[in-house]
Order: sequence, then structure tokens, then C-alpha cells
Amino acid sequence: MAFAHTVTTDPLQDFYRTVSALILIVEDEAPQVEVLRYNLEREGYRIVVATDGEEALEAVTLHHPDIAIIDWMLPERSGVEICRHIRADAETRHLPIIMLTARGEESDRVQGLDSGADDYVIKPYSPREMVARVRALLRRTRPENDEGQIIFEDILLDIVSHKVTRGDKRIALGPTEYRILKVLMEKPGRVYSRERLLDRVWGSDIDVEDRTVDVHIGRLRKALKANGGSDLIRTVRGSGYAIDTPED
Repeated sequence: MAFAHTVTTDPLQDFYRTVSALILIVEDEAPQVEVLRYNLEREGYRIVVATDGEEALEAVTLHHPDIAIIDWMLPERSGVEICRHIRADAETRHLPIIMLTARGEESDRVQGLDSGADDYVIKPYSPREMVARVRALLRRTRPENDEGQIIFEDILLDIVSHKVTRGDKRIALGPTEYRILKVLMEKPGRVYSRERLLDRVWGSDIDVEDRTVDVHIGRLRKALKANGGSDLIRTVRGSGYAIDTPED
């Protein structure tokens, strides 16, 4: 699978990435929540909190966070179980996860990472280091920013000018098709349901039928294939759409 990457042109790229990022904190100890919330909000992040496994999985589906910080020791369902559940769901499997725990043995770290965590932070930790780890994980997994370009395969999307090219050909897209393409290119391979695309592209306050997504996906496909390009938009029956490298 090929991966999208961003060509950045502005030294403020981290700031632009940060201000729009939503962080899910899954932690049942109020003092720990407040330390995380204070330091992350001070850096411009938005925060949503869950205190147990059921709340965490509901928050992932409802709020679509950009990163989750999950404590290992939680009531009813452990952080390891939550990670495995997130990774097993096509809708959420690409969510970046930082595991937070007091368990520092090598075997514990291996188990945490094997469960699906992208990073592992041991308590007590430095708040500055946590912020730095969040920022680094965003750089690796969330290419969206207000300056630069997103590239996937031979498609280049310019975030500033809203121009899209494929190879050396300019692709004419309407504003809705452009927004759909941008969402898909941010995380190649990730399957977006119609409901989630409606929320990301049209907003949750606008009443739009699911069928509308299919119509605009059809227009986007046609535009991207206009000059003989391969179809990079994958339809997953019963689930939604993704942009992905075509199978041989």
C-alpha cells in the first residue's frame, strides 16, 4: 500500500496541525485527566474525556478523535482490550493510540504495543514529553495542515489553492468533491462510512441524505479517471469508501 505524505512549506505547520486536533483521553483518575487536559489544551488541542471502556468506544465513534491517549488500568475493560477493539473495527483501526500506564516491564510494553498502541508512556511522565509525543504522532499520521500539499500515488492536492492534479493534468473538481477527496487522502486505506463523510464534508447540522454521498463519489471517480487514470476509490459494501492502491 502506498501512503499519502505532505510537502510542507511553512514553519508554522505544527501550530496549524495542533489547533484543529481532537484528543480523546481515556482515564478514570481525575487528577491524571486534569494534568493531561491542562497541558494539551494549553497547546491548542481540543479534548474529550472517557472514564471507562464503554465510554471510550462510544467517544471514538461519536467524536472521531485524531489521537487517543488510553490508560491501561480501567474499570470493566482494560486499555489493552480497548486498543484491540479499535484495531479490529475498519472504521477506527487507523486511530493513533498512546498507551498510558504505570506498568514498565518490557513484557508489559510489548503487550501494549502488540495490542495496537502506537506509543507507550510510563507513569509518572513529563507533561512536556507527553505533548511532544502527541505532536510527533500527529506529524506521522495526520498529514492535514493549512500550508502545503497532500500526495497519494500520482494525485497532488494543494491545500492552499484547492487545486488538484493527477500526473501532469489538472483535475477539475467541485467544492464538495474536493472536500471528499481531501478527507480520503488524509488517511489512505481508511474506510469512511457515508454517515462519517456526511459529518466531515457537510457538517452535522445539515440534513443531507446518505445517497448524496454516493452521487458525489461517482462524480469524483469520473473526474479522477478522466485522463485514463486508475480507479483509486474503493467501495466497501455495507461500510463506505476509501482511497487505496488498486490491487494487481
